[in-house]
Amino acid sequence: MTENQSIRVGQIVGAFGLRGEVKVEPLTDFWQRFQKGSRLRLKGNWVTVEGFREHKNRPLLKLSGVDSIDAAEKLQWEYLEVTGDRPDLDDDEFYADDLLGLMVVTVEGQELGEVDEVLPTPAHPVLVIGDIMIPAVKEFVVSVDLDSEQITVRLIPGMLPESDPED
Repeated sequence: MTENQSIRVGQIVGAFGLRGEVKVEPLTDFWQRFQKGSRLRLKGNWVTVEGFREHKNRPLLKLSGVDSIDAAEKLQWEYLEVTGDRPDLDDDEFYADDLLGLMVVTVEGQELGEVDEVLPTPAHPVLVIGDIMIPAVKEFVVSVDLDSEQITVRLIPGMLPESDPED
């Protein structure tokens, strides 16, 4: 990652309170990125985290320049980004952005398509491949090979959408 590239670390999902705090759905396991004094990019501009606290397993942030509930509400669904070096990951950890576009193949060799989205959920991320949703946990994700741009998965009955009998 070069200094000018950005990675999404959170998405604003709503306003909280009257002073302009925002509720954030974290897209990172590195919550230190949200600590007071951190700089984040929001809509192409830098903002400073003036306050951080946790509420219902979600960061609540007070951002510079966001001083009212009206201003906070206008930021719903916007992404918070950082630039620069990424923290080192373990061998079995991956950045969600790195998984986008990878081909997903079952252990039987069936191509399911490319990863369209990685949904953050409270329990675990979910890989979205068209209409298919696969929990990104070891029980289903057998391997991730960034070099060959492929994810191998083991599915259980019912995980694939049923095909139309008239097809």
